[in-house]
Amino acid sequence: MTRTLRRARTARALLATAGAATLAVGLAACGGNSLEKSKDSEGSAKPGQGSLVIGSASFTESKVLAEIYAGLLKDAGYSTSIKTVDARELYEPALEKGQIDVVPEYAATLAEFLNKKQNGKDAPAVASADADATVKALRKLAEPRGLKVLDAGGAVDQNAFAVTSDFAQKHGLKTLSDLGKSKEKVKLAAGDECPQRPFCQPGLEKTYGIDVTGIDPLEVGSTQAKQAVKAGKDQLLLTTTTDATLEQFGLVLLQDDKKLQNSDNVLPVMNAKKAGDQKIADALAKLNKVLTTADLTELNKKVDAQRLKPADVAAAYLKDKGLVSK
Repeated sequence: MTRTLRRARTARALLATAGAATLAVGLAACGGNSLEKSKDSEGSAKPGQGSLVIGSASFTESKVLAEIYAGLLKDAGYSTSIKTVDARELYEPALEKGQIDVVPEYAATLAEFLNKKQNGKDAPAVASADADATVKALRKLAEPRGLKVLDAGGAVDQNAFAVTSDFAQKHGLKTLSDLGKSKEKVKLAAGDECPQRPFCQPGLEKTYGIDVTGIDPLEVGSTQAKQAVKAGKDQLLLTTTTDATLEQFGLVLLQDDKKLQNSDNVLPVMNAKKAGDQKIADALAKLNKVLTTADLTELNKKVDAQRLKPADVAAAYLKDKGLVSK
């Protein structure tokens, strides 16, 4: 995946912008392989511990995170396998049933997914820009389903907006507030749902006073969208905070300084009955102490731009950060 975001990732991003159930990622994808057809990868472990199945969505970041989880759990004495499933509609029920034991997730996106699943598509949003409140709301929805939500780390993968570095330098832009104050008119490369999504065009206009003159309906964070902004056809790009190829197109993110976007912090979610042991939680919690949004971006870059394997990237990260004994 060269950051022409796969449907799983794109729909997660759209879900975050909509604050609604699955749409067309997560960054909640439609369609995809059945659980039975998903790919497994095996990992051995020290004797004396059980076997755990780690779920992964089909986009790069989820694959790398799943491999990192596998490495941490293997170091804690568990044998692991990774099951890749395209859609949240498939892997979340599998997690509830215990067919999958643990999966890397995103706080706001999963909270809204479960909210709509339980309360209907028109249920008021429960996620917000407050990470603690979002995780609290997520746990309230997850626990009755037999799911255990661990603490969120500082790494965040949520919707973000980018401009060319030249455009930013010319107009003195570092934040979205700066763009609003500049009074520059911008055409936005984003999904065609953007005009209706509160965290897309309406939010940019209301929260930041940005003059969005139109939407170029290109796939979120796609190569085509980035090229359109690089060429000056569009001035603003909807992407994600861990987009690994922005630099290749001469693009830079503008800070969401008024916290328009919900808190999509990365966190592990597990089947409480099968994987609720404190030793598992302690092993996975090690990642929270070191993983940053910049780390996620770099991990994605190594897979998407440098063509390294997710397993190799994960293993190197665990070793570099001293998170495993070997």
